[in-house]
Amino acid sequence: EIFIILLAATFGLVALASRLRLPYPILLVLGGLALAFVPGLPPVQLAPEMVFIVFLPPILWAAAYFTSFRDFKRNLPAISLLAVGLVLVTTLAVGWVAHAIIPGIGWAAALCLGAIVSPPDAVAATAVLSRIGVPRRVIVVLEGESLVNDASALVLYRATVAAMVMGSFSLGATAGQFVVVAALGVVVGLVVGFLIRHSVRLMPEGFGQVAITLLGPYVAWVAAERLHVSAVLACVAGGIYVRQHFSSEVSPMVRLQARSVWELLIFLLNGVIFILIGLQLGPLRASLEADGIGRIVTWGLIITATATVTRLLWMPIGVRLARVQAGATNPMPPASQVFMVGWTAMRGVVSLATALALPLTTADGAPLPYRTEIILVSFVVILTTLVVQGLSLAPLARALGLSAADESIEKEQQLARRIAAEAALSHLGTLEGHPYLPAGVLDRARTHYEQRARHFDATSEMDIVCTDAWTEAQRLVRHALLDAERRAVIALRNQGEISDEVLHEVERELDVEAIRLGVGDLAAPVALTRSPS
Repeated sequence: EIFIILLAATFGLVALASRLRLPYPILLVLGGLALAFVPGLPPVQLAPEMVFIVFLPPILWAAAYFTSFRDFKRNLPAISLLAVGLVLVTTLAVGWVAHAIIPGIGWAAALCLGAIVSPPDAVAATAVLSRIGVPRRVIVVLEGESLVNDASALVLYRATVAAMVMGSFSLGATAGQFVVVAALGVVVGLVVGFLIRHSVRLMPEGFGQVAITLLGPYVAWVAAERLHVSAVLACVAGGIYVRQHFSSEVSPMVRLQARSVWELLIFLLNGVIFILIGLQLGPLRASLEADGIGRIVTWGLIITATATVTRLLWMPIGVRLARVQAGATNPMPPASQVFMVGWTAMRGVVSLATALALPLTTADGAPLPYRTEIILVSFVVILTTLVVQGLSLAPLARALGLSAADESIEKEQQLARRIAAEAALSHLGTLEGHPYLPAGVLDRARTHYEQRARHFDATSEMDIVCTDAWTEAQRLVRHALLDAERRAVIALRNQGEISDEVLHEVERELDVEAIRLGVGDLAAPVALTRSPS
């Protein structure tokens, strides 16, 4: 019953967010907070291990899958300085402030709070920024940061929790641990991705192949956890690897089915987890006295301000360090973009999970000191950043002049479609004089692609022409040409000429055309070794 209520509330709030033109994570958190105060509603206790094993693996895998690996590599210096350097600086800054303002809190607990609130979540940010059309580089940096910062934050979190429980902490050991668990986590992810790729190839065409892709993130997460390496980076590496090879392993129908299934799954997971963030405050507030809530809110607002100011101060330093690291080959980004990346720092799923995952007792059985205060302050930070920063993103982008359309994607789509049409025309030449192709089949296909090449429009989708009158020979020829187009577009992606985002869009158009032709269930072109009739 609670699950049904959560889903119904999620769908209703998402619909309302669409009408109000608000980021749906913000409205979901506020809706969950309101539900927490509804009398008679059973309290919803969210187990931390459920967040880690149920929600995080597919969300991280999907984020990596839909990330442009080319753009990720190009911006790796800036991403690494945000995802590793800024996480460490934020942890130290928040820890220092928390130690100063919260009476009696130890350094271990204060730094633990810093590690919890240090990694931003890009879900709400990209939902806003993608809609208003900010420069692509801003979104790439934010998405790339969110893929890696969870790993560095979790290493710091576990080190500080160990200090709270056992009473010992070593910064050098923590740094060495991060390097080892990060590298081995990537290796685990690549191995799992390799196994998923070949399992998909062996599985008969259909939903079984889609189901295997759903299994991938959970296998990567569990394997990494068993080996005590970074499960976050295992999911990220696995998702990126599978994306690089998935296009060549399955049929057009399976590609479209997989995209639909994954988009629905991630929508449901994000919807439920954000509404659960708000719901958690109800049971927790009962553990404090009435006058303690005011102190918690005050501490939370100060911590939020500390994390925000630290990020804004770090941005110009990080940009210059990134240029030095990259050899100053990348142009200096405009100050408006730097400020937008600095301001965009909403906390979300990982901060929620790590806060709730704090152990109840120390090694000697005593209650873990300041556990409730750390959790509640973390919730204040999550709520404040989601609402205040989330609602200000669109007006701020317009004020900074960042809401103009980014034409880089359209230019790459134009290039991809033109090269695809040229590849199809080139492949037509190899079919000339084929003994099993009736007269006129190649002429009709050539006319179709020549028209596309002559009347190409950068803003339009592919001209899909398919009628029931087409013969089987025409369908098989078009399928071979579609395959040639797809391989040409994949080659452009592999050469770095286009992003994975452009590949996804053009590939979707090719897959839709294949389905309309009636060959969407064929993974590879059929060899014309006999008459198609």
